[in-house]
Amino acid sequence: VCLTCCSRDVMVKVDQICHKNSIKFFTGDVFGYHGYMFADLGEHEFVEEKAKVAKASPGVGDGPDAKKIKLDSETTMVKKRVVFCQLKEALAVDWSGEKASAALKRTTPDYFLLQ
Repeated sequence: VCLTCCSRDVMVKVDQICHKNSIKFFTGDVFGYHGYMFADLGEHEFVEEKAKVAKASPGVGDGPDAKKIKLDSETTMVKKRVVFCQLKEALAVDWSGEKASAALKRTTPDYFLLQ
């Protein structure tokens, strides 16, 4: 479900219904130069490709031919799982706590503008 141009109450209500029924939810809006986007994907599983680089044996890298040696690289697939929070929880963050002070440094000022 995708919502735009809705009131905060409508977005929270629709997100609660979607979350309860395991339906992915997106909302967002733009106000001139400022905008926001929120996604509640519930429990989202995905696969990420990780590269493993094999090192060359010692002694092979001596001399002018060392630059021509290519390293073999392998990739492995790593399964990951992320649990998204609901919109109601994201809007109810207590910014006065100690945990919030670290997150506050990473939070764009636009977040508070849109609040």
